Amino acid sequence: MKTSAERLAALGCAGLVAVTVAGCGSVTDAVKGGSGGKSITMGTVQLTGVLDPAAVYDSGSWLVLRNSFQSLLTFPAAASTPTPDAAKSCDFSGGEATEYRCTLRPGLKFSNGHPLTAEDVVFSIQRTKKINDPNGPAGLLASIKSVEAKGDSEVVFHLSTPDATLPAKLASPAGAIVDHQVYPADKALANDKVVGSGPYRLDSVEMAGEKQVGKVVLVPNDKYGGDAKLRNDKFTVRYFDKPADLKAALDKGDVDVTDNSLEPNTAAQIRSDQQGGKTDLQVVEGDSNDTRSLVFNTKDPVLSNVGVRQAAAALLDRKALARDVFARTVQPLYAMVPAGVTGHTTAFFDRWGDQDVAKAKKALTDNKVQTPVKLTLTWSRSRAGNGEAETIKKQLETGGLFQVTVQQESDWDTYKKGWTEGKYQAYIVGWFADYPDPDNYIAPLLVDGGIYHTGWDDPRISQKLIPDGLKQADRSAASAGYAQIQQLVAESVPLVPLYQNKSFYAARPDITGVESTVDTTGFFRFWEISRSGK
Repeated sequence: MKTSAERLAALGCAGLVAVTVAGCGSVTDAVKGGSGGKSITMGTVQLTGVLDPAAVYDSGSWLVLRNSFQSLLTFPAAASTPTPDAAKSCDFSGGEATEYRCTLRPGLKFSNGHPLTAEDVVFSIQRTKKINDPNGPAGLLASIKSVEAKGDSEVVFHLSTPDATLPAKLASPAGAIVDHQVYPADKALANDKVVGSGPYRLDSVEMAGEKQVGKVVLVPNDKYGGDAKLRNDKFTVRYFDKPADLKAALDKGDVDVTDNSLEPNTAAQIRSDQQGGKTDLQVVEGDSNDTRSLVFNTKDPVLSNVGVRQAAAALLDRKALARDVFARTVQPLYAMVPAGVTGHTTAFFDRWGDQDVAKAKKALTDNKVQTPVKLTLTWSRSRAGNGEAETIKKQLETGGLFQVTVQQESDWDTYKKGWTEGKYQAYIVGWFADYPDPDNYIAPLLVDGGIYHTGWDDPRISQKLIPDGLKQADRSAASAGYAQIQQLVAESVPLVPLYQNKSFYAARPDITGVESTVDTTGFFRFWEISRSGK
Protein backbone atom coordinates (compact mmCIF):
# COMPACT_ATOMS: atom_id res chain seq x y z
CA MET A 1 0.00 0.00 0.00
CA LYS A 2 1.31 3.44 -0.88
CA THR A 3 1.67 6.08 1.78
CA SER A 4 -0.17 9.37 1.48
CA ALA A 5 3.07 11.15 0.56
CA GLU A 6 3.77 8.61 -2.20
CA ARG A 7 0.30 9.17 -3.67
CA LEU A 8 0.93 12.92 -3.72
CA ALA A 9 4.28 12.48 -5.40
CA ALA A 10 2.79 10.13 -7.99
CA LEU A 11 0.35 12.89 -8.97
CA GLY A 12 3.10 15.45 -9.31
CA CYS A 13 2.17 17.31 -6.13
CA ALA A 14 5.20 16.63 -3.96
CA GLY A 15 5.64 20.32 -3.23
CA LEU A 16 2.23 20.78 -1.57
CA VAL A 17 2.23 22.00 2.03
CA ALA A 18 1.30 19.66 4.85
CA VAL A 19 -2.21 21.03 5.25
CA THR A 20 -3.19 20.04 1.70
CA VAL A 21 -5.13 16.80 1.53
CA ALA A 22 -4.08 14.01 -0.81
CA GLY A 23 -5.82 14.46 -4.14
CA CYS A 24 -4.08 17.57 -5.50
CA GLY A 25 -6.73 20.30 -5.48
CA SER A 26 -4.79 22.75 -7.64
CA VAL A 27 -4.67 20.25 -10.51
CA THR A 28 -8.42 19.65 -10.24
CA ASP A 29 -9.11 23.38 -10.29
CA ALA A 30 -6.99 23.73 -13.41
CA VAL A 31 -8.92 20.98 -15.14
CA LYS A 32 -12.30 22.37 -14.10
CA GLY A 33 -11.35 25.97 -14.83
CA GLY A 34 -11.12 27.23 -11.26
CA SER A 35 -13.99 28.23 -8.97
CA GLY A 36 -15.87 30.11 -11.67
CA GLY A 37 -17.33 32.48 -9.10
CA LYS A 38 -19.24 29.67 -7.38
CA SER A 39 -17.09 29.47 -4.29
CA ILE A 40 -19.07 29.54 -1.02
CA THR A 41 -17.68 30.25 2.47
CA MET A 42 -19.66 29.20 5.53
CA GLY A 43 -18.95 30.29 9.11
CA THR A 44 -19.66 28.39 12.32
CA VAL A 45 -18.76 28.48 16.01
CA GLN A 46 -19.19 24.71 16.33
CA LEU A 47 -15.52 24.03 16.89
CA THR A 48 -13.72 20.77 16.16
CA GLY A 49 -10.21 19.40 16.03
CA VAL A 50 -10.54 16.03 14.31
CA LEU A 51 -11.96 14.91 10.95
CA ASP A 52 -11.60 11.13 11.21
CA PRO A 53 -15.12 9.62 11.50
CA ALA A 54 -13.96 7.03 14.04
CA ALA A 55 -12.56 9.59 16.45
CA VAL A 56 -15.02 12.44 16.57
CA TYR A 57 -18.62 12.94 17.66
CA ASP A 58 -19.23 16.70 17.59
CA SER A 59 -21.40 18.83 15.34
CA GLY A 60 -18.45 20.90 14.09
CA SER A 61 -16.83 17.87 12.48
CA TRP A 62 -20.05 16.16 11.42
CA LEU A 63 -20.92 19.33 9.49
CA VAL A 64 -17.97 18.51 7.19
CA LEU A 65 -18.11 14.71 7.34
CA ARG A 66 -21.71 14.54 6.13
CA ASN A 67 -20.58 16.24 2.91
CA SER A 68 -17.25 14.49 2.32
CA PHE A 69 -18.10 10.88 3.25
CA GLN A 70 -20.80 8.47 2.17
CA SER A 71 -22.65 6.14 4.47
CA LEU A 72 -24.83 3.25 3.43
CA LEU A 73 -27.86 5.47 3.95
CA THR A 74 -28.62 9.17 4.22
CA PHE A 75 -31.45 11.49 5.22
CA PRO A 76 -33.12 13.36 2.38
CA ALA A 77 -34.22 16.91 3.08
CA ALA A 78 -37.01 17.21 5.68
CA ALA A 79 -37.19 13.41 6.06
CA SER A 80 -37.27 11.35 9.24
CA THR A 81 -36.60 8.03 7.49
CA PRO A 82 -33.20 7.29 5.93
CA THR A 83 -32.89 6.21 2.31
CA PRO A 84 -30.03 4.46 0.46
CA ASP A 85 -26.86 6.41 -0.33
CA ALA A 86 -23.80 4.23 -0.95
CA ALA A 87 -26.23 1.34 -0.72
CA LYS A 88 -28.64 0.41 -3.48
CA SER A 89 -30.97 -1.17 -0.92
CA CYS A 90 -31.05 -2.03 2.80
CA ASP A 91 -33.59 -4.09 4.76
CA PHE A 92 -34.06 -5.90 8.05
CA SER A 93 -34.34 -9.67 7.82
CA GLY A 94 -36.90 -11.31 10.07
CA GLY A 95 -39.35 -9.75 12.48
CA GLU A 96 -37.32 -8.38 15.41
CA ALA A 97 -34.67 -6.16 13.80
CA THR A 98 -31.63 -8.30 14.62
CA GLU A 99 -30.20 -8.76 11.11
CA TYR A 100 -29.73 -5.99 8.56
CA ARG A 101 -28.62 -6.46 4.96
CA CYS A 102 -27.39 -3.88 2.48
CA THR A 103 -26.42 -4.14 -1.17
CA LEU A 104 -24.01 -1.51 -2.49
CA ARG A 105 -24.40 0.57 -5.61
CA PRO A 106 -22.10 -0.69 -8.37
CA GLY A 107 -18.96 1.19 -9.36
CA LEU A 108 -18.47 3.35 -6.24
CA LYS A 109 -15.03 4.89 -5.70
CA PHE A 110 -13.23 6.94 -3.09
CA SER A 111 -11.86 10.34 -4.07
CA ASN A 112 -8.41 8.78 -4.56
CA GLY A 113 -9.79 6.38 -7.18
CA HIS A 114 -9.79 3.26 -5.01
CA PRO A 115 -12.93 1.12 -5.38
CA LEU A 116 -15.44 1.20 -2.53
CA THR A 117 -16.59 -2.33 -1.73
CA ALA A 118 -18.28 -4.28 1.03
CA GLU A 119 -14.82 -4.89 2.50
CA ASP A 120 -14.50 -1.14 3.15
CA VAL A 121 -17.89 -1.01 4.88
CA VAL A 122 -16.97 -3.89 7.17
CA PHE A 123 -13.56 -2.38 7.87
CA SER A 124 -15.10 1.01 8.71
CA ILE A 125 -17.57 -0.38 11.25
CA GLN A 126 -15.05 -2.73 12.85
CA ARG A 127 -12.46 0.06 12.97
CA THR A 128 -14.72 2.51 14.80
CA LYS A 129 -15.67 -0.13 17.34
CA LYS A 130 -12.04 -1.23 17.80
CA ILE A 131 -10.63 2.29 18.23
CA ASN A 132 -13.50 3.07 20.60
CA ASP A 133 -12.30 6.64 20.93
CA PRO A 134 -13.80 8.37 24.01
CA ASN A 135 -14.64 11.30 21.76
CA GLY A 136 -15.90 9.12 18.92
CA PRO A 137 -19.23 7.55 17.87
CA ALA A 138 -18.51 3.89 18.73
CA GLY A 139 -21.39 3.92 21.21
CA LEU A 140 -23.85 4.35 18.37
CA LEU A 141 -22.66 1.01 16.94
CA ALA A 142 -22.84 -0.91 20.22
CA SER A 143 -25.75 -3.10 19.08
CA ILE A 144 -23.66 -4.52 16.21
CA LYS A 145 -22.34 -7.92 17.28
CA SER A 146 -20.62 -8.60 13.97
CA VAL A 147 -20.60 -7.44 10.37
CA GLU A 148 -19.59 -9.46 7.33
CA ALA A 149 -19.04 -8.92 3.62
CA LYS A 150 -20.58 -11.32 1.14
CA GLY A 151 -18.69 -10.67 -2.03
CA ASP A 152 -17.92 -7.10 -3.07
CA SER A 153 -21.45 -5.74 -2.86
CA GLU A 154 -23.35 -7.23 0.08
CA VAL A 155 -22.95 -6.39 3.79
CA VAL A 156 -24.75 -8.18 6.63
CA PHE A 157 -25.02 -6.76 10.14
CA HIS A 158 -25.72 -9.18 13.00
CA LEU A 159 -27.07 -7.42 16.07
CA SER A 160 -26.74 -8.49 19.70
CA THR A 161 -30.16 -6.99 20.49
CA PRO A 162 -32.97 -5.66 18.29
CA ASP A 163 -32.15 -2.17 17.06
CA ALA A 164 -34.59 -0.63 14.61
CA THR A 165 -32.62 2.62 14.83
CA LEU A 166 -29.57 1.06 13.14
CA PRO A 167 -30.47 2.52 9.71
CA ALA A 168 -30.58 6.02 11.21
CA LYS A 169 -27.26 5.45 12.98
CA LEU A 170 -25.65 4.21 9.78
CA ALA A 171 -26.95 7.32 8.01
CA SER A 172 -24.90 9.48 10.38
CA PRO A 173 -21.09 9.96 10.21
CA ALA A 174 -20.86 7.05 12.65
CA GLY A 175 -21.49 4.94 9.55
CA ALA A 176 -19.09 6.86 7.30
CA ILE A 177 -17.25 4.51 4.93
CA VAL A 178 -13.46 4.85 4.86
CA ASP A 179 -10.84 3.38 2.53
CA HIS A 180 -9.29 0.28 4.13
CA GLN A 181 -6.17 0.87 2.00
CA VAL A 182 -5.59 4.27 3.61
CA TYR A 183 -6.94 4.25 7.16
CA PRO A 184 -5.11 2.46 9.99
CA ALA A 185 -7.26 -0.11 11.75
CA ASP A 186 -6.32 0.92 15.29
CA LYS A 187 -5.82 4.69 15.38
CA ALA A 188 -7.11 7.93 13.90
CA LEU A 189 -5.82 9.29 10.60
CA ALA A 190 -4.33 12.78 10.47
CA ASN A 191 -6.67 15.50 9.18
CA ASP A 192 -4.54 16.22 6.10
CA LYS A 193 -4.79 12.61 4.89
CA VAL A 194 -8.56 12.18 5.05
CA VAL A 195 -10.17 10.36 2.10
CA GLY A 196 -13.89 9.79 1.56
CA SER A 197 -16.39 9.12 -1.21
CA GLY A 198 -18.90 11.91 -0.62
CA PRO A 199 -19.89 14.70 -3.03
CA TYR A 200 -16.91 16.76 -1.87
CA ARG A 201 -13.33 15.89 -1.05
CA LEU A 202 -11.13 17.74 1.40
CA ASP A 203 -8.73 19.99 -0.48
CA SER A 204 -7.02 21.51 2.55
CA VAL A 205 -7.31 21.77 6.32
CA GLU A 206 -5.83 24.68 8.26
CA MET A 207 -5.43 24.42 12.01
CA ALA A 208 -6.05 27.43 14.27
CA GLY A 209 -4.08 25.78 17.05
CA GLU A 210 -2.75 22.41 18.03
CA LYS A 211 -6.23 21.00 18.68
CA GLN A 212 -8.57 23.25 16.74
CA VAL A 213 -9.45 23.34 13.08
CA GLY A 214 -9.52 26.86 11.67
CA LYS A 215 -10.63 26.28 8.08
CA VAL A 216 -11.60 23.40 5.82
CA VAL A 217 -11.71 23.76 2.04
CA LEU A 218 -13.75 21.26 0.04
CA VAL A 219 -13.91 20.81 -3.72
CA PRO A 220 -16.12 18.55 -5.85
CA ASN A 221 -15.19 14.90 -5.78
CA ASP A 222 -15.08 13.86 -9.44
CA LYS A 223 -15.21 10.18 -8.37
CA TYR A 224 -18.51 10.63 -6.51
CA GLY A 225 -21.21 8.10 -7.42
CA GLY A 226 -24.22 9.33 -5.43
CA ASP A 227 -27.30 11.42 -6.15
CA ALA A 228 -26.26 14.89 -4.91
CA LYS A 229 -26.08 17.60 -7.59
CA LEU A 230 -23.53 20.26 -6.68
CA ARG A 231 -24.49 23.90 -7.18
CA ASN A 232 -21.07 25.29 -6.25
CA ASP A 233 -17.53 24.31 -7.13
CA LYS A 234 -15.79 25.05 -3.83
CA PHE A 235 -17.09 25.13 -0.29
CA THR A 236 -15.05 26.52 2.61
CA VAL A 237 -15.95 26.13 6.28
CA ARG A 238 -14.40 28.65 8.68
CA TYR A 239 -14.51 28.10 12.43
CA PHE A 240 -14.91 31.06 14.81
CA ASP A 241 -14.47 31.17 18.57
CA LYS A 242 -17.40 33.51 19.26
CA PRO A 243 -20.73 34.38 17.62
CA ALA A 244 -19.73 38.05 17.58
CA ASP A 245 -16.66 37.22 15.48
CA LEU A 246 -18.85 35.27 13.07
CA LYS A 247 -21.30 38.16 12.73
CA ALA A 248 -18.43 40.58 12.04
CA ALA A 249 -17.13 38.28 9.30
CA LEU A 250 -20.61 38.10 7.78
CA ASP A 251 -20.91 41.90 7.79
CA LYS A 252 -17.54 42.27 6.10
CA GLY A 253 -18.33 39.66 3.46
CA ASP A 254 -15.64 37.28 4.71
CA VAL A 255 -18.28 34.55 4.98
CA ASP A 256 -21.30 34.09 2.71
CA VAL A 257 -23.53 32.08 5.03
CA THR A 258 -23.65 31.05 8.69
CA ASP A 259 -25.05 27.97 10.32
CA ASN A 260 -27.24 28.29 13.42
CA SER A 261 -24.35 29.86 15.39
CA LEU A 262 -25.33 33.50 15.77
CA GLU A 263 -26.60 34.84 19.08
CA PRO A 264 -30.41 34.53 19.07
CA ASN A 265 -30.96 38.26 19.49
CA THR A 266 -28.56 38.93 16.61
CA ALA A 267 -30.42 36.54 14.33
CA ALA A 268 -33.73 38.10 15.37
CA GLN A 269 -32.42 41.60 14.66
CA ILE A 270 -31.19 40.61 11.21
CA ARG A 271 -34.60 39.11 10.50
CA SER A 272 -36.33 42.28 11.69
CA ASP A 273 -34.01 44.51 9.67
CA GLN A 274 -34.55 42.28 6.63
CA GLN A 275 -38.31 42.63 6.93
CA GLY A 276 -37.97 46.38 7.37
CA GLY A 277 -35.65 46.82 4.42
CA LYS A 278 -32.76 47.96 6.64
CA THR A 279 -30.28 45.27 5.59
CA ASP A 280 -29.54 43.23 2.50
CA LEU A 281 -28.63 40.23 4.64
CA GLN A 282 -31.19 37.45 4.60
CA VAL A 283 -32.24 35.03 7.33
CA VAL A 284 -33.70 31.61 6.59
CA GLU A 285 -35.69 30.10 9.45
CA GLY A 286 -36.23 26.38 9.75
CA ASP A 287 -36.71 23.49 12.14
CA SER A 288 -33.96 22.15 14.35
CA ASN A 289 -33.43 18.97 16.35
CA ASP A 290 -31.37 20.81 18.97
CA THR A 291 -33.07 20.73 22.39
CA ARG A 292 -32.22 22.08 25.84
CA SER A 293 -33.27 20.88 29.28
CA LEU A 294 -33.02 21.66 32.96
CA VAL A 295 -31.45 18.52 34.45
CA PHE A 296 -31.63 17.34 38.06
CA ASN A 297 -29.21 15.26 40.11
CA THR A 298 -31.73 12.93 41.70
CA LYS A 299 -29.10 11.59 44.11
CA ASP A 300 -28.79 15.02 45.70
CA PRO A 301 -30.46 15.16 49.17
CA VAL A 302 -32.78 17.98 48.07
CA LEU A 303 -33.62 16.78 44.55
CA SER A 304 -34.04 13.15 45.55
CA ASN A 305 -37.51 14.28 46.65
CA VAL A 306 -39.76 14.00 43.60
CA GLY A 307 -41.93 16.84 44.91
CA VAL A 308 -39.09 19.32 44.51
CA ARG A 309 -38.56 18.27 40.91
CA GLN A 310 -42.28 18.36 40.18
CA ALA A 311 -42.60 21.84 41.69
CA ALA A 312 -39.78 23.08 39.47
CA ALA A 313 -41.53 21.63 36.42
CA ALA A 314 -44.73 23.44 37.36
CA LEU A 315 -43.00 26.82 37.85
CA LEU A 316 -41.22 27.06 34.53
CA ASP A 317 -42.68 29.36 31.88
CA ARG A 318 -41.23 28.25 28.56
CA LYS A 319 -43.18 30.77 26.52
CA ALA A 320 -41.66 33.65 28.50
CA LEU A 321 -38.21 32.12 28.15
CA ALA A 322 -38.61 31.83 24.38
CA ARG A 323 -40.04 35.37 24.09
CA ASP A 324 -37.99 37.41 26.56
CA VAL A 325 -34.60 35.71 26.47
CA PHE A 326 -34.38 34.22 23.00
CA ALA A 327 -36.46 36.72 21.01
CA ARG A 328 -38.59 33.81 19.74
CA THR A 329 -35.61 32.14 18.08
CA VAL A 330 -36.51 29.02 20.08
CA GLN A 331 -39.86 27.34 20.63
CA PRO A 332 -41.19 25.92 23.90
CA LEU A 333 -40.68 22.19 24.35
CA TYR A 334 -42.99 20.15 26.56
CA ALA A 335 -41.59 16.65 26.04
CA MET A 336 -38.29 14.97 25.32
CA VAL A 337 -39.02 14.36 21.63
CA PRO A 338 -39.18 17.69 19.77
CA ALA A 339 -41.75 18.87 17.27
CA GLY A 340 -41.09 17.59 13.78
CA VAL A 341 -39.89 14.17 14.97
CA THR A 342 -42.08 11.07 15.13
CA GLY A 343 -43.18 10.47 18.72
CA HIS A 344 -43.46 14.12 19.77
CA THR A 345 -45.95 14.83 22.59
CA THR A 346 -46.79 17.61 25.05
CA ALA A 347 -46.50 15.47 28.19
CA PHE A 348 -45.09 18.20 30.47
CA PHE A 349 -47.71 20.75 29.42
CA ASP A 350 -50.47 18.20 29.93
CA ARG A 351 -49.19 17.42 33.44
CA TRP A 352 -47.86 20.77 34.67
CA GLY A 353 -48.93 23.54 32.29
CA ASP A 354 -46.93 26.79 32.13
CA GLN A 355 -46.03 28.24 35.53
CA ASP A 356 -48.81 26.94 37.71
CA VAL A 357 -47.89 28.06 41.24
CA ALA A 358 -50.79 26.15 42.79
CA LYS A 359 -49.58 22.87 41.29
CA ALA A 360 -46.05 23.61 42.50
CA LYS A 361 -47.25 24.26 46.06
CA LYS A 362 -49.29 21.06 46.04
CA ALA A 363 -46.32 18.98 44.84
CA LEU A 364 -44.19 20.33 47.68
CA THR A 365 -46.93 19.93 50.30
CA ASP A 366 -47.84 16.40 49.24
CA ASN A 367 -44.19 15.37 49.55
CA LYS A 368 -43.64 17.18 52.89
CA VAL A 369 -41.07 19.66 51.57
CA GLN A 370 -40.38 22.80 53.57
CA THR A 371 -40.11 26.09 51.70
CA PRO A 372 -38.27 27.96 50.43
CA VAL A 373 -36.27 25.17 48.79
CA LYS A 374 -32.62 26.22 48.50
CA LEU A 375 -31.22 25.21 45.14
CA THR A 376 -28.06 25.90 43.14
CA LEU A 377 -28.43 26.17 39.37
CA THR A 378 -25.24 25.69 37.32
CA TRP A 379 -24.68 26.53 33.66
CA SER A 380 -21.73 26.83 31.30
CA ARG A 381 -22.60 27.74 27.72
CA SER A 382 -25.68 29.48 26.41
CA ARG A 383 -26.56 31.37 23.26
CA ALA A 384 -28.19 33.92 25.56
CA GLY A 385 -25.33 34.30 28.05
CA ASN A 386 -26.44 34.33 31.68
CA GLY A 387 -29.89 35.62 30.72
CA GLU A 388 -31.15 32.06 30.38
CA ALA A 389 -30.08 30.93 33.84
CA GLU A 390 -31.19 34.18 35.51
CA THR A 391 -34.64 33.92 33.92
CA ILE A 392 -35.03 30.32 35.09
CA LYS A 393 -33.98 31.43 38.58
CA LYS A 394 -36.69 34.11 38.64
CA GLN A 395 -39.31 31.67 37.41
CA LEU A 396 -38.43 29.09 40.06
CA GLU A 397 -38.58 31.76 42.75
CA THR A 398 -42.12 32.77 41.77
CA GLY A 399 -44.37 32.47 44.80
CA GLY A 400 -41.41 32.24 47.17
CA LEU A 401 -41.21 28.45 46.89
CA PHE A 402 -37.53 28.33 45.85
CA GLN A 403 -34.41 30.27 46.71
CA VAL A 404 -32.01 29.80 43.78
CA THR A 405 -28.30 30.57 43.50
CA VAL A 406 -26.88 30.73 39.97
CA GLN A 407 -23.29 29.76 39.25
CA GLN A 408 -21.40 29.48 35.96
CA GLU A 409 -18.73 26.91 35.13
CA SER A 410 -16.63 28.71 32.53
CA ASP A 411 -14.69 25.67 31.31
CA TRP A 412 -16.83 23.20 29.35
CA ASP A 413 -14.72 20.14 30.16
CA THR A 414 -14.90 21.00 33.85
CA TYR A 415 -18.66 21.37 33.53
CA LYS A 416 -19.06 17.92 31.96
CA LYS A 417 -16.85 16.39 34.64
CA GLY A 418 -18.89 18.14 37.31
CA TRP A 419 -22.24 16.69 36.29
CA THR A 420 -20.66 13.28 35.65
CA GLU A 421 -19.35 13.25 39.23
CA GLY A 422 -22.61 14.49 40.72
CA LYS A 423 -21.24 17.84 41.89
CA TYR A 424 -24.21 19.92 40.76
CA GLN A 425 -27.83 19.99 41.91
CA ALA A 426 -29.53 21.41 38.82
CA TYR A 427 -27.83 22.21 35.53
CA ILE A 428 -28.75 23.34 32.02
CA VAL A 429 -27.58 21.19 29.12
CA GLY A 430 -28.38 20.97 25.42
CA TRP A 431 -28.80 17.86 23.28
CA PHE A 432 -28.16 17.73 19.57
CA ALA A 433 -29.57 14.46 18.30
CA ASP A 434 -27.48 12.21 16.08
CA TYR A 435 -30.48 11.31 13.94
CA PRO A 436 -34.21 12.23 13.89
CA ASP A 437 -35.62 9.21 15.70
CA PRO A 438 -37.52 9.38 19.03
CA ASP A 439 -35.21 6.83 20.62
CA ASN A 440 -32.24 9.19 20.20
CA TYR A 441 -33.94 11.79 22.40
CA ILE A 442 -34.83 9.25 25.06
CA ALA A 443 -32.48 6.28 25.53
CA PRO A 444 -29.19 8.26 25.74
CA LEU A 445 -30.68 10.61 28.33
CA LEU A 446 -32.61 8.19 30.54
CA VAL A 447 -31.17 4.67 30.72
CA ASP A 448 -29.21 4.23 33.95
CA GLY A 449 -29.04 7.99 34.51
CA GLY A 450 -28.15 8.75 30.92
CA ILE A 451 -25.27 10.87 29.69
CA TYR A 452 -26.28 13.65 32.10
CA HIS A 453 -25.87 11.30 35.06
CA THR A 454 -29.19 12.18 36.67
CA GLY A 455 -29.03 9.08 38.86
CA TRP A 456 -32.57 8.19 37.76
CA ASP A 457 -33.68 5.02 36.01
CA ASP A 458 -37.15 3.58 35.60
CA PRO A 459 -37.11 -0.16 34.80
CA ARG A 460 -40.44 0.21 32.98
CA ILE A 461 -38.59 2.43 30.53
CA SER A 462 -35.10 0.94 30.38
CA GLN A 463 -36.08 -2.73 30.53
CA LYS A 464 -39.41 -2.78 28.72
CA LEU A 465 -40.51 0.26 26.72
CA ILE A 466 -37.19 1.19 25.11
CA PRO A 467 -36.32 -2.42 24.10
CA ASP A 468 -39.83 -2.87 22.72
CA GLY A 469 -39.46 0.33 20.70
CA LEU A 470 -36.21 -0.90 19.20
CA LYS A 471 -37.97 -3.96 17.80
CA GLN A 472 -40.25 -1.81 15.65
CA ALA A 473 -38.70 -1.43 12.20
CA ASP A 474 -41.76 0.68 11.34
CA ARG A 475 -40.88 3.68 13.50
CA SER A 476 -44.36 5.17 13.41
CA ALA A 477 -45.65 1.97 15.03
CA ALA A 478 -43.38 2.66 18.01
CA SER A 479 -44.91 6.08 18.77
CA ALA A 480 -47.32 4.84 21.46
CA GLY A 481 -44.48 3.40 23.53
CA TYR A 482 -42.42 6.57 23.27
CA ALA A 483 -45.47 8.62 24.29
CA GLN A 484 -45.81 6.46 27.42
CA ILE A 485 -42.13 7.00 28.24
CA GLN A 486 -42.56 10.75 28.03
CA GLN A 487 -45.56 10.61 30.35
CA LEU A 488 -43.49 8.70 32.93
CA VAL A 489 -40.70 11.28 32.65
CA ALA A 490 -43.20 14.11 33.15
CA GLU A 491 -44.37 12.43 36.34
CA SER A 492 -40.95 11.72 37.90
CA VAL A 493 -39.12 14.72 36.38
CA PRO A 494 -35.43 13.69 36.26
CA LEU A 495 -35.17 16.56 33.78
CA VAL A 496 -37.42 19.25 32.35
CA PRO A 497 -37.43 19.93 28.58
CA LEU A 498 -37.21 23.69 28.07
CA TYR A 499 -37.11 24.49 24.38
CA GLN A 500 -35.95 23.40 20.96
CA ASN A 501 -33.89 25.76 18.89
CA LYS A 502 -35.13 27.08 15.63
CA SER A 503 -32.52 27.21 12.91
CA PHE A 504 -31.56 30.68 11.74
CA TYR A 505 -29.11 30.66 8.87
CA ALA A 506 -27.96 34.14 7.86
CA ALA A 507 -26.56 34.74 4.39
CA ARG A 508 -25.37 37.42 2.02
CA PRO A 509 -28.04 38.66 -0.43
CA ASP A 510 -26.70 36.72 -3.42
CA ILE A 511 -26.69 33.32 -1.70
CA THR A 512 -29.46 30.89 -2.64
CA GLY A 513 -30.48 27.37 -1.65
CA VAL A 514 -30.21 27.70 2.14
CA GLU A 515 -33.92 27.02 2.58
CA SER A 516 -33.44 23.63 0.88
CA THR A 517 -31.25 22.29 3.64
CA VAL A 518 -32.59 23.63 6.97
CA ASP A 519 -34.58 20.85 8.69
CA THR A 520 -34.68 18.49 11.67
CA THR A 521 -32.25 15.98 10.17
CA GLY A 522 -29.28 18.09 11.34
CA PHE A 523 -27.75 17.51 7.91
CA PHE A 524 -26.59 20.72 6.21
CA ARG A 525 -26.19 19.89 2.53
CA PHE A 526 -23.38 22.07 1.19
CA TRP A 527 -24.19 21.15 -2.41
CA GLU A 528 -27.55 22.95 -2.27
CA ILE A 529 -25.91 26.37 -1.75
CA SER A 530 -25.18 28.61 -4.73
CA ARG A 531 -24.64 32.20 -5.70
CA SER A 532 -27.30 33.92 -7.77
CA GLY A 533 -26.30 35.23 -11.17
CA LYS A 534 -23.48 32.70 -11.45
